[in-house]
Amino acid sequence: MSEPSPGATSLEASFAANQKLWDAWTAVHAEGEFYDVAGFRQGGVRVRPYEVAALGDVTGKTLLHLQCHFGLDTLSWARLGAVVTGVDFSPASIRLARELAADVGITDARFVESNIYQLPVRLGEEYDIVYTSRGVLGWLPDIRGWARVVARFVKPGGRFYITEVHPVLQVFENEGVSPRELRLQYPYWEHGDPLIFDVHGSYADPGADLGAEHKEHGWDHGLGEIVTALIDAGLRIDRLEEYPFLDWSTDFLVEREPGLYVLPDGPGELPLMFSLLASKPR
Repeated sequence: MSEPSPGATSLEASFAANQKLWDAWTAVHAEGEFYDVAGFRQGGVRVRPYEVAALGDVTGKTLLHLQCHFGLDTLSWARLGAVVTGVDFSPASIRLARELAADVGITDARFVESNIYQLPVRLGEEYDIVYTSRGVLGWLPDIRGWARVVARFVKPGGRFYITEVHPVLQVFENEGVSPRELRLQYPYWEHGDPLIFDVHGSYADPGADLGAEHKEHGWDHGLGEIVTALIDAGLRIDRLEEYPFLDWSTDFLVEREPGLYVLPDGPGELPLMFSLLASKPR
């Protein structure tokens, strides 16, 4: 990544820039191999086996997917039996999610266009499961506000599940470095002003032509901040796991098998992803 730009940026401007970026990425992702939309139309699910194992049988459960992009994971949970609602702030993503749901015959899937922090005024329900995954928290400036929204939508007795890049991984420069070259570069704990980067292409297609200048506005959050925010919001942490793999490419990792990236062999270890299962007491 390029050096972050200095100076404060309003949240409204940050959200607008990120929404513009995700609208552009949606068009790229709909056609690329990374998401394989054509393959998804033919059947199957995209959620990972360890996610399915963590949540168990979801048949008949109501599931709210936060930051769902264009809904492939949301619809995967529907194929596993859940009654799903997906939420994303990108209008292009939500349009594509609705089209895809209709195309694959999941007529009871609902998709809502909303910024996460505004969602409590858009939805009134509570859900058996609230779910979010992979590359979501870095787009959010306030982890405590996010946790309160999560807890708001979990039914008493319901569960929240997240799988995400490990915060410790985010402190290292991830472009222009060699495998296992861990160059400390970015904050670990939450910071007020966003880090702002020029964007060329997409994580799913680095060579994609986005057609205009785009910038990414991002924030970091420590694992302790994430866990404590959920506890303070009224959830009970039932399980926290860390994993030695990442689901997407970064320059200091190597691909061990298709779609699975790890540190090259050598001394020492580093957590690359984590998952957390929480519940709301009755």
